[in-house]
Amino acid sequence: MLQYTWKRLLTGVLSLFVLVTVTFFLVRIIPGSPFQRGGVSGQVVEAIEQEYGLNEPLLSQYLSYIGSAVRGDLGISYQDPATRVTDIIARAWPVTASIGIAALTVSTVLGTALGIVRAVSKRRWVRECISAGGMLLAGIPGFAAAILLLLVFSVKLKWLPASGLLSPVHYILPVTALSLYPAAMISRLVGNTLSSELQKEYVLFARAKGLGKWQVVLTHALKNACLPVLNYIGPASASLLTGSFVIESIFTIPGLGREFVSSITNRDYTLILGLTVFMGAVVILISLVTDLLSAWLDPRTRRAYREERI
Repeated sequence: MLQYTWKRLLTGVLSLFVLVTVTFFLVRIIPGSPFQRGGVSGQVVEAIEQEYGLNEPLLSQYLSYIGSAVRGDLGISYQDPATRVTDIIARAWPVTASIGIAALTVSTVLGTALGIVRAVSKRRWVRECISAGGMLLAGIPGFAAAILLLLVFSVKLKWLPASGLLSPVHYILPVTALSLYPAAMISRLVGNTLSSELQKEYVLFARAKGLGKWQVVLTHALKNACLPVLNYIGPASASLLTGSFVIESIFTIPGLGREFVSSITNRDYTLILGLTVFMGAVVILISLVTDLLSAWLDPRTRRAYREERI
């Protein structure tokens, strides 16, 4: 298990290195300069670029950035030289994380509950309603759901605020918009896998021993049905925790998504790279934790890894 952990960790580090390298050279392809705006002359732009070392060979800039990033120095924002990239991340990350954690919790609880009802219910219309509702929600893009919720509950009914995160009420619309698709997918996964588990011999044996229906479902079948759900929740949680660019822009939320969009618009190279490094590290870390949990819960994963070594 330890060797499996090291293998996954090294793979994650290599993936992050490739991500940073590709992003570094891609941002340099963006036309224009981060300092070329308004009526700034070309000579002034060249002088500023020389001050920041942007006139040096691209390979030298790349090696310098990698060396600084390894030491934890992501540089300063070109659009706000008084602010370091790490300070921007520290300010925006808690906002994005709070929305992501809330959306992940809502989607997991709601999706699991609906999936259990779909698998256990004897009423056909209940199962079909949950299936149809899940397909409908999974087919609605997040930005479309956000705009629809905004128009109905903020503009038309005026029940909920339209922007910001000043109070718990402000979380309702963005969290709902983020939760719809994951909840639909989790409901489908739980419903399908739990239905399959309920047909297996150990469930029938437990029922023959006199155990109640819900006791068998919650203490035996659901545990085995959660492995596919865990494999989905890993990437989904990484996506939610690193922010939804469109959702944060629609609801004017000062999180990582809005900062990333702003950095691309302003050609802020260091901020683009810093946010890429941070979000990539979060995604890789969550994927690593998910893989390790899956290997710990499922002996078949550990057995497959041992067979690979042999």
